[in-house]
Amino acid sequence: MNDHLSLPAAGPVPVLRLGDILLVTLQGDLYDNTAQRLQQDLSETIAGSRVRGVVIDISGIEIVDSFLGRVLAEIAAQSSLLAARTVVAGMRPAVAITLVELGLTLPGLRTALSAEAAMELLTRPAPSSRSGGHRQESP
Repeated sequence: MNDHLSLPAAGPVPVLRLGDILLVTLQGDLYDNTAQRLQQDLSETIAGSRVRGVVIDISGIEIVDSFLGRVLAEIAAQSSLLAARTVVAGMRPAVAITLVELGLTLPGLRTALSAEAAMELLTRPAPSSRSGGHRQESP
């Protein structure tokens, strides 16, 4: 029996480290096994290398569904627990409309129009999540 032929081929998702930021580029469809591997790899990389930010470039995605929305939200939640911020870059208007229509507001996930803008967002100090927090000034 050729059960393995019924599964779509899914290669690894490219992840590039740029200083203390990871750049993830999604192209085409993201299948279950690829998404799980990506989530695991990102968590391990963040924890092991003290990365402080993740940019997920979805400019190559034309169609989004609830699965992709859930994957993005889970990556952002995992990254946040590991002290890294996540920014989704390159979202097309049709993708944004679809996410809203699906009721996926993706809380905790920041967006930027381009990967460059996302990198810039991550180089800024993170807003304090505590009330009464203070900014530490450099001497």
